[in-house]
Amino acid sequence: MRVATWNVNSIRSRLDRVLDWVARSGVDVLAMQETKVKDEAFPHEAFGALGYEVATFGFSQWNGVAIASRVGLGDVVRTFPGQPAWGDPPAVEARALGATCGGVRVWSLYVPNGREIADPHYEYKLAWLAALRQAAGDWLHDEPTAKIALVGDWNIAPLDTDVWDPAFFAGRTHVTPAERDAFAAIADAGFTEVSRAHLPGEHVYTYWDYQQLRFPRNEGMRIDLTYASPALAAAVTGVTIERNERKGAQPSDHVPVVLQVDVP
Repeated sequence: MRVATWNVNSIRSRLDRVLDWVARSGVDVLAMQETKVKDEAFPHEAFGALGYEVATFGFSQWNGVAIASRVGLGDVVRTFPGQPAWGDPPAVEARALGATCGGVRVWSLYVPNGREIADPHYEYKLAWLAALRQAAGDWLHDEPTAKIALVGDWNIAPLDTDVWDPAFFAGRTHVTPAERDAFAAIADAGFTEVSRAHLPGEHVYTYWDYQQLRFPRNEGMRIDLTYASPALAAAVTGVTIERNERKGAQPSDHVPVVLQVDVP
């Protein structure tokens, strides 16, 4: 089974590209982030024509997550226990969606950006990650043999080699010790970051800004990652990053990351 994650940066703007890649790749499950569309406006029919069921979670033109599956889509849950709220008045954002697909519990996650270190959104990001770590640990405690995938745009580069120039990012979000510690805490809960385990190395990126020719210069970041429970990590046989999907007309600034999973 092939499970992918992709920050599509607006499903309505990238629909043709996403559908084309889904058809070419033969992916079984696609977790999407930044769909930027209300649930009722999501293009369910277009995915259905390719044989995929879709679960969505979106309120407006901001945030939004979805999961498309051709191997079943059950036990759909919006938000995880303890997920913090944001805004005035505070509300839980459309950033986490879980569903069981082909025996794998897939969570499509769009971690808050953090904006600037002095911005309240940075503290919100850390609180969001802490709540996710607690929820993930509880899931594994309750069902140690469960196959759980925490996939998505984490908005964190865990290592200096995950950014094109560490000096450029000094004093900015995505690379601070607190963010990296919050990311590493998911491993402390018993999960393994399988994309790096199967695809290590430097200059391995999943995101390139649209500005200043970042993609042609390969000035990117590795921020789209997958944490897997022990049972799922043992079943992952390979990982690919679909770099070519950043090329061409109107691409997302992220590319798909695909897990090959050996499941019955």
